[in-house]
Amino acid sequence: MKTRILGRTGLEVGELSLGAAFVTRGEGGFEGSLPVVRRALELGFNLADTSADYGDSEASLGWALEQADQPCIVSTKLGPPPGWTDFQPKDKDQLRRIVDLSLKNLRRDVIDIMMVHEPDRPGQFDWYDDDISFHGPVVDLLQELKEEGLIRHTGIGGTGVYELARLCDTGWYDVVLTAFNSSPLWRDALTHVIPSANRHNMGVFLASPTQQGWLVRKYEQVANGARWLAPQRREQLQALYDLVDDIGIELPVLCLRWALGVEGVSTVLTGPRNVEQLEQNFTAVEQGLLPDEVTRRLDHIYQMLPHRPFEEPAGCHLDSSDYWGPAHVR
Repeated sequence: MKTRILGRTGLEVGELSLGAAFVTRGEGGFEGSLPVVRRALELGFNLADTSADYGDSEASLGWALEQADQPCIVSTKLGPPPGWTDFQPKDKDQLRRIVDLSLKNLRRDVIDIMMVHEPDRPGQFDWYDDDISFHGPVVDLLQELKEEGLIRHTGIGGTGVYELARLCDTGWYDVVLTAFNSSPLWRDALTHVIPSANRHNMGVFLASPTQQGWLVRKYEQVANGARWLAPQRREQLQALYDLVDDIGIELPVLCLRWALGVEGVSTVLTGPRNVEQLEQNFTAVEQGLLPDEVTRRLDHIYQMLPHRPFEEPAGCHLDSSDYWGPAHVR
């Protein structure tokens, strides 16, 4: 696998990295993670990303990496672990206990990259003392952990755009993970988060290039269904479906190859549930960047609707019978 430098960390990472959030939710549960992790390492993956609040993902990944017994860069995130009922993002002692738990789950003495999870959504996790300076106990803790040798690099990982870009501009973090805003039809991260990160030589993780399910397959509801779907989005998706039919490239493969061509990206996260999905993603990357003509056609399709309509959810509900739009209450 080709490699890139992860910003100012200086780490050399594969173009594809393993997103471990769904590994234990796939085939075989906890122990089923080992074949996926082992095969990923064989294929040249050398970075795996997880989080304290991804169920048993940390513990599963730590066990699988220990069994595989091959070097791998590990990235995780601060957040409430499973069963944690009173999470206090500004309680530095509590945050340190979560870091200790992550070290235990991952079976490591040092964590390569520790990110602040969802720092860009005020009200979800209020990490900071104010939204201007973005200073808070978590910033001090990460610096202390670095000085103590318990973590090597720091980062932020979120699903927003504007606040995440402002957080990048503090210059305090080494990497950023941007999700759900960096796919062929949703590109806000390309004009906000990634440029901010590049200004500070931050490593950039691009996550969910298939837009959390929107672009994993062609949905029949696009032609006739999902009444909340904006007419412009309906036309745009149909144009995308026509494109993949015309060029003979499967939609998830198209998304991965597009993501590899995004300027300023260090690595693209892929979250396979089994070895077959992992190998499909690897094969897609081995095909290289999309042809220029395909990229131009994708750019034209994107311009049909460059901003998210009001009634559109972040996750894909095209095949859901109980989603009627964001204002619907039952």
